Amino acid sequence: MKLSVRMVAVAAVLATAACAPQTSGNSSSDKDEKTGTLRVWLFQEVNNKPKEEVVDSVLAEFEKAHEGTDVTVEYIPVETRAQRIKAAFNDPESAPDLVEYGNTDTAGYVKDGGLADVTEEFTAWDEAKDTDPTARLSVTVGGKIYGAPYFVGVRALYYRTDVFEELGLDVPRTQAELISTAQQIRAAKPELYGIAVGGAYTYGAMPFIWAHGGELATGTGGSYAAAIDSAAARKGIEAYTSLFGDDNCPAAKCAAMTGNDTITAFAAGKAAMAIGGDFSHAAVEAGKVKGTYAVVPLPGLKPGSIAPAFAGGNNLGVLKSTTHRTLAVDLMKRLASKKAQGELFEAMGFLPTFSDVRQQVAAKEAFVKPFVETLAADTKFVPASPAWAQIDAGQVLPTMFQEVVSGRKDVATASADAAKKMNDAFGSVG
Repeated sequence: MKLSVRMVAVAAVLATAACAPQTSGNSSSDKDEKTGTLRVWLFQEVNNKPKEEVVDSVLAEFEKAHEGTDVTVEYIPVETRAQRIKAAFNDPESAPDLVEYGNTDTAGYVKDGGLADVTEEFTAWDEAKDTDPTARLSVTVGGKIYGAPYFVGVRALYYRTDVFEELGLDVPRTQAELISTAQQIRAAKPELYGIAVGGAYTYGAMPFIWAHGGELATGTGGSYAAAIDSAAARKGIEAYTSLFGDDNCPAAKCAAMTGNDTITAFAAGKAAMAIGGDFSHAAVEAGKVKGTYAVVPLPGLKPGSIAPAFAGGNNLGVLKSTTHRTLAVDLMKRLASKKAQGELFEAMGFLPTFSDVRQQVAAKEAFVKPFVETLAADTKFVPASPAWAQIDAGQVLPTMFQEVVSGRKDVATASADAAKKMNDAFGSVG
């Protein structure tokens, strides 16, 4: 008898996860059962009900197509995902068959031996051909594919239309104009940040580095070397850190700010500009600036150019330990399908990973257009190395920015020190 989709008891799963070892010992299952129960872990969102409705619709069709199969879904907190998922890799009895994971986690999870190689199934999937290249890169390690992109997030420039109109300012077309415009606003309205920036806002700083021709690291096939101390990268660091000061966003207040902090400041009417994501739209709409702002792509160095943006987002992956591989892969494709991603956008505002679906949603929702333009122009991704988790958790890049804006180190010294820490991390994973 088919069972209804249901939530797994959180306490029971937490108990099994807590007992699991924290080092990888996972191996592939030799079973591929075509009936039974599939366990799925998806991320819990701030407002999760719309996501649940989209997922439930997919699961109803999946269960109808696979007689004798049912699905249990648990929505897990994003903050504890690393511990939960790594524990699952080592305890197949309590592990899900399919899991949602952050796209920067791919290489680390592959190194841990937890994700199944689905290259053959993904490349044979008709819809996969329309997956944008950066999203595809986010599920690829060593030339093999370990999941399906679920949604993508990208950042652009939010600005106050009322402030710009009052001061007679044009929207910045270059990063140089962005910096000078921010300073003009601060001079005219000292109660505002010209543009809210954060020393702990890594993904807001990256477009400045990339626009100047810099890279975080160079390498392929899992072997990387830091490039954050190159001449081009240093120019980008200088451009970003020049925004920290009394003439825009004082270092004493802004050095510790995160991306969320900058959006909070903008939404509260405390900044004339901010770098925010498509996923920031709801928060801004709920703030004081509702009706008095617009969004454009973050400019590059030349007029009309768009700075490369970090393509964030989430993926879906089949665990190597699953005893229902065929079913799990089919469910992965259904959840990550064009239809489901379109519905997820309608429900949550998450941008689809398919280029054609993005164009369709942009035609329906005006606020999406600058983000779609940014994705179409150029996007970048973090090094596909398990070392990135160490670099990110170790706050290597935020520390570098904060050392510069505080005056403790110059750009050359801070970037050289950051490069050493990055290379230590790259070396530690082989």
